[in-house]
Amino acid sequence: MKQAIAFRELDYDKDLTNVFLWMHQQHVIPYWQLNLPFAEFSNHLKKALEDSHQTLYIGEIDGRPMSYWEAYWVKGDVVETCYDAESFDQGIHLLIGDPQFLGKGYALPLLKAMVAFQFRQEKTNKVIAEPDIRNDKMIHIFEKCGFEAVKPIELPDKTGLLMFCTRENFEKRWSYGGYNQER
Repeated sequence: MKQAIAFRELDYDKDLTNVFLWMHQQHVIPYWQLNLPFAEFSNHLKKALEDSHQTLYIGEIDGRPMSYWEAYWVKGDVVETCYDAESFDQGIHLLIGDPQFLGKGYALPLLKAMVAFQFRQEKTNKVIAEPDIRNDKMIHIFEKCGFEAVKPIELPDKTGLLMFCTRENFEKRWSYGGYNQER
């Protein structure tokens, strides 16, 4: 049975509780470290929404919210000092929050759909990721999507593995036409 993958911009009032609960899941805490008290997390999310260099999304399967995404411009982000960033490079952070969707093969089609969406920006030739260097499962998913490991990098909250997915590599690996794809 095919399932529809969709992304929508995060709506603070509608999504705050879900994202708060997801940040307190045992599979999320070690890598995001945002298992804050509600009021503190609420303020964090408001600030993230006000950050003009990123857009926050909720990933849905058949209309059911199940993942959180931060799509960002590398220029203006702390990671821009870690490599020779180009003006239209984009980056991605993600988590599958709802534990019912873990281990079911959703991560790769979701990531593929979001990267395809980012490459809709014609001037973007590279999408980057910097997963926690300990997060072997996510690193594997990024590699399956077309990302290549570049080097470990030190960031304020973690040691990440800088990974690049070039448009050329992505297009060789996948065909795409939009971000509302089916699994």
